[in-house]
Amino acid sequence: MKYITTIIVAFFLASCGAHMKNKQSINTSMNKKWELSAFGENKTSSNRPIYLDLSENGKVSGFVGCNRLMGTYVIESDNQIAFSQLGTTRMACGAKEMELEGQLLQLLSGTNSFTIENGKLNLSNGQSSAIFYEMSDNKIVNKYWKLTTLMGKEVEMADNQEREQYFILKSDHTITGFAGCNHFNGSYKLEEGNRIRFNENLAVTMKACLDGNNNESAFLKVFKMADNYTINGDVLKLNVGRRAPLAVFEAVYF
Repeated sequence: MKYITTIIVAFFLASCGAHMKNKQSINTSMNKKWELSAFGENKTSSNRPIYLDLSENGKVSGFVGCNRLMGTYVIESDNQIAFSQLGTTRMACGAKEMELEGQLLQLLSGTNSFTIENGKLNLSNGQSSAIFYEMSDNKIVNKYWKLTTLMGKEVEMADNQEREQYFILKSDHTITGFAGCNHFNGSYKLEEGNRIRFNENLAVTMKACLDGNNNESAFLKVFKMADNYTINGDVLKLNVGRRAPLAVFEAVYF
């Protein structure tokens, strides 16, 4: 009887040890910055990266669209997580930013499960979900790059132009931007040696701006031609081979 009891105790301790080891492994994979990519199948768009920073001590912080976030979280099992004591700063932003922030906060408040696979975190509350990617620390990613020079010539905004021409690279390897009349999006790939490749089939809206910016096609062509980049502080150059830069950009911070 004593022998059987010893076996049961040993089995129980081994199970607890395996569970704790598995939980530590989960914590390690969770403890990083996660950039929001999509709600379900719908991609998100923002001029600043929306992210969660899950620390080792059970604290969560980040940026949720307009305000900074703070709170706590606990991993309750292999795939269960709960956020609590969530709070934000009190900044007011545009309707689009506030709507996105409200959706994310509502999701986090009810989140009860998660999965991590191939650098992607999925949080779910049973009815909706959000997808996050490991936040890139590459200097070219997660910055608002405003076009300043195109094919060697300084650019100026047309009188009726909606906004400056720009692009943003996100951690999920997607690109979004504004070409002067139309918005565009697509994908990109970074390689060693400051090599960069953009998907040649960028998706571009079909707005007609007859009296607007007349260099839109030239700007979009940059992303078809560029194969490398140079970056010096807040100045970025997209190049092809070793020729003069196709375009020069300046980082803008909000």
